[in-house]
Amino acid sequence: MSRSDRVLADAEVVLRRHSDRGQSLSMRARQRRNAGLMRKVKYAFWAVLAVLLASTVAGFVMPLGTTGVMIVLGMMIAALLLIALLPSEPRVRTESLAETELAALPLKTEIWLENQRKALPAPAITLVDSIGVKLEALAPQLERLNPQEPAAQEVRRLLADHLPELVTGYQSIPQPLRREERNGRVPEKQLVDGLSVIDAEITRMSEQLASGDLDKLATQNRFLELKYQEAKELGQ
Repeated sequence: MSRSDRVLADAEVVLRRHSDRGQSLSMRARQRRNAGLMRKVKYAFWAVLAVLLASTVAGFVMPLGTTGVMIVLGMMIAALLLIALLPSEPRVRTESLAETELAALPLKTEIWLENQRKALPAPAITLVDSIGVKLEALAPQLERLNPQEPAAQEVRRLLADHLPELVTGYQSIPQPLRREERNGRVPEKQLVDGLSVIDAEITRMSEQLASGDLDKLATQNRFLELKYQEAKELGQ
């Protein structure tokens, strides 16, 4: 069995073993969506109230009449439609990850990954869930890390550069070709292999941040650079 085949098999095992983690990640996504819906309800309430107050004040100055009432109703409907069109969950653009503050980067990366789930194969989704759980644990550690530290730059490169390049490189390949061998490689297996490496790397980073070994975190990346180069070649 090749290394990539083993990675795929291991990913299936992880899916069964860590289903609770995946549920936790999905639960956080649902919580964000529910919070977004509640914000929209509040916006709708205040918008309707503002229109009613404005129309009441205008009515004291000049009777609204039938036409005025229709205008007020139209403004309410327009406001409600506009609010309904707002996304319930924040959308994170790929290019915005590079501009995100370090402390907020794990959450933004988790949201970005959640938005990519539908375009990924099942074994990759397993690893996405695992990465998302580890990003949650990494977030408080980054709050205490100086963004100018070399270690901080390594974290940023992993989350804002290498991970998006791996996923978008896979997504750029036409659907029928994703399981076909291409230059000796199968894109779907490359994706799973790369996500597995990134998953392990986040674990290592978290452990070294916890131990305060920032110098080791900033320099131990030669092997990973080779793996990330494969990610860049995915969409080529």
